[in-house]
Amino acid sequence: MTECTSANFLGKGTAWPLDRIKDNVSKIGSGVTPTGGATSYSDSGIPLLRSQNVHFEGIRLDDVAFIDEEIHAEMRGTQLKEKDVLLNITGASIGRCTFVPDGFGEGNVNQHVCIIRPSSRLDHRFLTYCLAAPWGQDQIFAGFTGASRQGLGQRDLGEIQIPLPDRTTQEKVIAYLDASCAAIDAAVAAKRRQIEALERTRKSTITRAMVRGLNPAVQLKTSGQHWLGNIPTHWTAPSLKRLLIEPLTYGLNEAAELEDRELPRYLRITDFDESGALRDDTFRSLPREVAREAPLVTNDVLFARSGATVGKTFLFRDYQGDACFAGYLIRARTAPWKINPLFLYLFTKTTAYETWKNLTFTQATIQNISAAKYNYLVIPLPPLSEQHSICGFVEQCNADFARLTASINRQITTLTAYRKSLIHECVTGQRRITEHNTSNLVLP
Repeated sequence: MTECTSANFLGKGTAWPLDRIKDNVSKIGSGVTPTGGATSYSDSGIPLLRSQNVHFEGIRLDDVAFIDEEIHAEMRGTQLKEKDVLLNITGASIGRCTFVPDGFGEGNVNQHVCIIRPSSRLDHRFLTYCLAAPWGQDQIFAGFTGASRQGLGQRDLGEIQIPLPDRTTQEKVIAYLDASCAAIDAAVAAKRRQIEALERTRKSTITRAMVRGLNPAVQLKTSGQHWLGNIPTHWTAPSLKRLLIEPLTYGLNEAAELEDRELPRYLRITDFDESGALRDDTFRSLPREVAREAPLVTNDVLFARSGATVGKTFLFRDYQGDACFAGYLIRARTAPWKINPLFLYLFTKTTAYETWKNLTFTQATIQNISAAKYNYLVIPLPPLSEQHSICGFVEQCNADFARLTASINRQITTLTAYRKSLIHECVTGQRRITEHNTSNLVLP
């Protein structure tokens, strides 16, 4: 064993001696992809754990693959045992780790997951906490040098140093961290539920404003559309095509190869973030003579027509420079004396629009809503002055909810950072664990 003061990855050090993983395990090894790849998977049988199944909070089986008994027998070298520590060693999820719980049953892993089987001196739960700690993650990433490497090698993994107190101390640390992390995780889960509840409230609030207006006592009439319901009696319900100054237009089917910022920007579905803002890191451009075939002007509304983003919409505004758009988008150019383009855009963020979208999908190889179908989207339409008032209300509502959500997300970030710090302090012995602090955890 080596003493802690010379360790590169332990920050302020550890109260306990260090040792290499490979000196305290009976097995380090990753699996293989079964012959035939995904075609060899079964609908049931032996779970084959892949990187998407390995998470810090445990094994997730909602997207698990299965192999039959024959393939499982062929892969005998990576058959799982209870208390095996699992570590993702390739790709974006490298470093995620957990362990096989008691009662899990039979299982196997593919080449993206490594099995570490601790010896009697090292508790599997303590090792998992060590690997999940910031300095454990630092050592993992130090052994993974990026694009030039396929993943973390078994030799590098074996050289990772861990603190190694006696088993009694390990068990005290585990008991404290299990209770502490459970409390922190519960707090984080509660915060996430708050965000979900806020989003439901926001969606309900803006839907009511966009479909019923701001006067709760307004008289209503049927819109003629069961998915839309009733609207105020002084509103109309025209189809989208009646509110445009030109027909809906498809974009360009051009390769996104240029990155010349002096040329018109070529907008694609992937260029918009969840809030509808343009991303700067995805910038692509087209020659001017090509871009002029599908130009964009301020307040054009873009509808996605196919794929995973079908039905999503984007309002083109606040952009300095020329732009055009790609073929998976449809441009709607509204008549400003009939409808505020912001009102149209905000309507597409309501649950009413979502209902229409889901009813309209053409289910083939991919979901699709054509321009012909968008033409007949019914819009609940108040007078123009009322549209402006409603837009102002909804934008303020969105801003208020965004501030609340950001505040809760900051709290989640603080709790997550505290969890990492707590694990580090405990597995290195920097935090003294007593019966008092075991029963009196204080969250930040």
